[in-house]
Amino acid sequence: QVRLSESGGGLVQSGNSLRLSCTASGPAGSTYTKGWFRQAPGKERQFVASISWNGGRTYYADSVNGRFTISRDNAKNTVYLQMNSLKPEDTAVYYCAADDVYRGSAYVTSGVSEYNYWGQGTQVTVSS
Repeated sequence: QVRLSESGGGLVQSGNSLRLSCTASGPAGSTYTKGWFRQAPGKERQFVASISWNGGRTYYADSVNGRFTISRDNAKNTVYLQMNSLKPEDTAVYYCAADDVYRGSAYVTSGVSEYNYWGQGTQVTVSS
């Protein structure tokens, strides 16, 4: 059973940066496409970013494109989310997710249902 653990959340002022990390344990070598999602109070879980297994392809939600960067280090079984120019509307619990189905080395997706494993979430709060 793959387990995902996020870290790096916190309270920051608008315009500042945070970097989230998500490390996989267990048979982590069986996970491929990875992603980040977020959920604000009273709202549905929202796609943020996805990265392919080989790290060569990324995909972002329009709301974060140009401000956030997803990356991965497969040797460390870790995926990162660098968040710059943070805004109050970025406040949410951030979840990392992993897909254990191989769909191609360059596959990325925003579909919640295509991710089989989820972390417990880390809170990001951006004050104005």
